[in-house]
Amino acid sequence: MDSNSSSKNKIGVVLVGHGSRLPYGKEVINQLAEKYKKEENYLVSVGFMEMTTPTIPTAVNELARQGVEKIIVTPVFLAHGVHTKKDIPHILGLDNGHETGHSHSHKHKHHEDDEEIDFSGEIIYTEPLGADPRVVEIIKDRVNHSL
Repeated sequence: MDSNSSSKNKIGVVLVGHGSRLPYGKEVINQLAEKYKKEENYLVSVGFMEMTTPTIPTAVNELARQGVEKIIVTPVFLAHGVHTKKDIPHILGLDNGHETGHSHSHKHKHHEDDEEIDFSGEIIYTEPLGADPRVVEIIKDRVNHSL
């Protein structure tokens, strides 16, 4: 059991939100991260695509400083779009000839002001939430509670 717990400590999770000038998106992503932490034993950080801090590189570097060897980056978006297909992989350094999903040795800047990613482990980039049946359950709950 300890070896499973030990290997989990070497894995970090970054939840990526879009970012907004308004606080609501940041609040929701942070709440999701807190709930996720209570259910899983991974190190978790949050990063935002734009307009909100912390940035994605800041979130990755935070986990790197905690000694993780692998980082799973999950976009908390419903569907693919320019951000999930191009911008986030670019920020993560996954658009330089590597298959989307894996890369090593990252030193990359997205904007002039962005922090560089300084992580020599593996980054795995997941799909967005998509048309998952669990999302349908949330929609059903919202509709039923409004009746």
